[in-house]
Amino acid sequence: MFTRVQAAALTGVQVASVWVEADVSDGLPTFSMVGYLSSEVREAQDRVRTALRNLGIAMPPKKITINLAPTDIRKEGARYDLPIAAAILAAGNYIPENSLKETMILGELGLDGQVRHITGVLPSVIHAKESGCRICIVPMDNLREASVVKEMLVVGVAHLEQMIEFFRSGEIPDRKEEISEKAEDEKLDFSDICGQEAVKRAAMIAVSGFHNLLLIGPPGSGKSMLARRIPTLLPELTEEECMEISKIYSVAGLLPEDSGLIHNRPFRAPHHTATPQALAGGGKIPKPGEITLAHKGILFLDELPEFSKRSLEILRQPLEEHKICISRSNATYEFPAHFLLTAAMNPCPCGFYPDMNRCACSATEVIHYRNRISQPLLDRMDVCVEAPAVSYLELKGQKNSSLSSKEIRNTVKRVQNIQRQRYSKLPISFNSELSSKYVETYCVLDRDAGKVMQKAFEKLQLSARGYHRLLKVARTIADMEEETLIRQRHIQEAICYRSLDKKYWK
Repeated sequence: MFTRVQAAALTGVQVASVWVEADVSDGLPTFSMVGYLSSEVREAQDRVRTALRNLGIAMPPKKITINLAPTDIRKEGARYDLPIAAAILAAGNYIPENSLKETMILGELGLDGQVRHITGVLPSVIHAKESGCRICIVPMDNLREASVVKEMLVVGVAHLEQMIEFFRSGEIPDRKEEISEKAEDEKLDFSDICGQEAVKRAAMIAVSGFHNLLLIGPPGSGKSMLARRIPTLLPELTEEECMEISKIYSVAGLLPEDSGLIHNRPFRAPHHTATPQALAGGGKIPKPGEITLAHKGILFLDELPEFSKRSLEILRQPLEEHKICISRSNATYEFPAHFLLTAAMNPCPCGFYPDMNRCACSATEVIHYRNRISQPLLDRMDVCVEAPAVSYLELKGQKNSSLSSKEIRNTVKRVQNIQRQRYSKLPISFNSELSSKYVETYCVLDRDAGKVMQKAFEKLQLSARGYHRLLKVARTIADMEEETLIRQRHIQEAICYRSLDKKYWK
């Protein structure tokens, strides 16, 4: 007897349909599995056979063949255990064969029949809905995230016996009670930062236009403190962004247990020992790396020169294209990577240059330290700002006068709305996304600003990329003042943020 049921394979952050076909026929009692399978998928026959036996269901003494189609997709993980069991049960008439129609099944089986949590359920259920399924059976531990998908009957099962009972009677298993007390997150706010008004201004510009930000200053000047508060300036996630980020975190197995969705913008701060594979994603079938996990949020690289050169150079493509492509011998995987890069660094190994009373570094050490960051990567840092040491008076007197995150966020929302309206006919939302084709169209300078721009281009020896990025920052500054044309003062401020790297990298 032949039966089949739909499952799903993860290919990066994308999902592909997989049909689990079971054939039980006369012949020598064997159990074989085919279909471009990894070792953990082949082991499913032992998990399924043992789980059925412990449930009191004996495998028929016949030839059992399981095929996972299509064969050009490699199947990995234990997510196929439950659909394999369902196909065998239907072939053995333990459950009605027609009950598997328009149904997707996902889950890992324990030897006692327990159904265990798997990753990537949210994008799989979304794919099931798009492919015409009406019912989706998932592990009970994944029910919360799967239930986010509307207009789909999602059934959570904690045991194989519950799935059999559902197919026989249609009775949906009771959802287990989940009592969790979520601790309140520590509230971060820009008003916590004393002084550093110029740095705060640069951060507001960077967030408003989604421009990359580089902070340079001595230890203890508040670089990391400020960077960790940048997410509080970003507008709330839209429903579409929330779903997009949650799909990525579902594949990575990082969805919070108390919620089926990610509701806050990501803030990823990998340690400087992170490998290129940790940043980009890796594995035979690559998983999302830090670059992708920061999608629609912040990727913060503290102690930037301490990262390996290979790790830093990986950033260049996603910063330009807002995606990262990973090639393997059998396929190419594409991951979304539209993030705001925020980096912090000391001006020298000890951190106190150019204060020669405190700096103990030689000129050679300083140059070697800074040269760990390549010029092409520096070209992609739109806003470079110096964070000087905070004075005693600033520490004691400036805290209450600083703008709060909410006040700055209101300005950011206003500026971003201006950009969205301007680019409503283009597939972009922010000034930083403007291609060179449209820079001259939307970044129009008045006469005085044009003269300043020409002088700056020659004096700073800007590359074409640097020139365009400077114009885009000036466009954001003009939007903050609701100016149609880019004025001289806007260009001058943008030049200040671009010229700082020339001060340190001569």
